[in-house]
Amino acid sequence: MAQKPDNSASSRHGGKRRRNRKPIRRGLRRPFEWLGIFLGLLVLTNLTHRMLFALCDFMSAVMFFFDRKGRALALANLRAVLGVASSAPPTRRETLILKRSYRNMARTVGHVFWTSRNAMRRAASVAVFSPKCLDVLAEHKPLVTVSAHLGCWEVLSQLVHLQGRRMISVAKDIGTPAMTELLMKSRKSIGQEIVHADGAFRPLYEGLKGGADVGLLVDQVVRPEDGGVWVEFFGRPVPVSVAPAFLAAKTHSTIVVAWSRPLKDGTYRCEYVNLYPWQKGTDVWRRTQDCILDLEHVIRRHPSCWVLNYNYFRKTPKDADLRQLAERKAKTERKKERDDETHES
Repeated sequence: MAQKPDNSASSRHGGKRRRNRKPIRRGLRRPFEWLGIFLGLLVLTNLTHRMLFALCDFMSAVMFFFDRKGRALALANLRAVLGVASSAPPTRRETLILKRSYRNMARTVGHVFWTSRNAMRRAASVAVFSPKCLDVLAEHKPLVTVSAHLGCWEVLSQLVHLQGRRMISVAKDIGTPAMTELLMKSRKSIGQEIVHADGAFRPLYEGLKGGADVGLLVDQVVRPEDGGVWVEFFGRPVPVSVAPAFLAAKTHSTIVVAWSRPLKDGTYRCEYVNLYPWQKGTDVWRRTQDCILDLEHVIRRHPSCWVLNYNYFRKTPKDADLRQLAERKAKTERKKERDDETHES
């Protein structure tokens, strides 16, 4: 009798080969990353805002045309947002949304380079706060600002700094350490503080205790062993950071969920989504889920403003993770029912 092939062994060997290829791909990609950063600092900083957008729109069209894998991932994410279960080719409407998502991402990256020169004047010329955001800033300090890779996420923290407030944001590694440092320096040019993601808790905590605001993007996969928790995002389990809720609880700070909305004239308006003042005994998981659902609501209304070609759903939860998520949801529902009964009485 012929033996069945050991699929588990072949799978392990395939995974090992893929991991071995990663350093090679990174090495091949690195010169192009440096070239892109060099051209960004050399070229984009010398353009007018209209010329910047024209160049970014052209680059996004080129990227969209060649990025076959990214397009497929973006389409899968878009259908998760829209609640569509289909393996058919993208419709005309879906293709338009995907192209606009690529364009929005390119414009945001371009904005980072563009504001590395004359940062305060340039940021102030292309973005404003909504009246509600200004009211929140006037009434609450410090703030933990929660957002996503939605609209021009970089300008949100820039505008907070322009209001005369100390602002601290977080940066992850991009390419080599030298490359990361260069990009962090560009982002710091307006005066905001940027801390590295590794070991960020202490400077963020101390900053909030000292009256500084903190800006965090939560639509990123964070493994539970690295401080993430499983929440529901578009009806799917995703591990995200609890840092905003945890920091707010530790420092008795208010959380504001906000985003920067692209307008038709090429400028941005930073808009308020929800506010969570500090309350004693607030559950960190519940507050994390609340913020994710707030952002989910905005993304459903404006999917083209979200970075769609990121693998948000790449982690598969274990059975124990799913049971814990279900228990936390049930606990939250029970507490909500008790709170409603208390208000009615």
